[in-house]
Amino acid sequence: MNFSVSVELYEEVKQRLIEAIGERNYFSGHIEFGFAGWDCRLVCTCFVHRTRLVMPEGVAYPISDLVPVWWEFHTADSEAERLNDFSFSELRRCW
Repeated sequence: MNFSVSVELYEEVKQRLIEAIGERNYFSGHIEFGFAGWDCRLVCTCFVHRTRLVMPEGVAYPISDLVPVWWEFHTADSEAERLNDFSFSELRRCW
């Protein structure tokens, strides 16, 4: 059984990746988490592009895009790892 990555899972990956990246402009590492009974793991190396956002409260530099150098997305259930249709291009659309 293959695993289809939902919009909700892409959003979850995005939020967890934002936390893992922090203030850096480069990320090389992994995130692991459970989602709807599945074990998920993203391993990636990417460049982080930021936008300068000026607000009355100050200046912020939110992530505007990620450029992957290399990535793998793994999904597993209680029995074994399952193929999935994860796309880094689709993840980039979340920004």
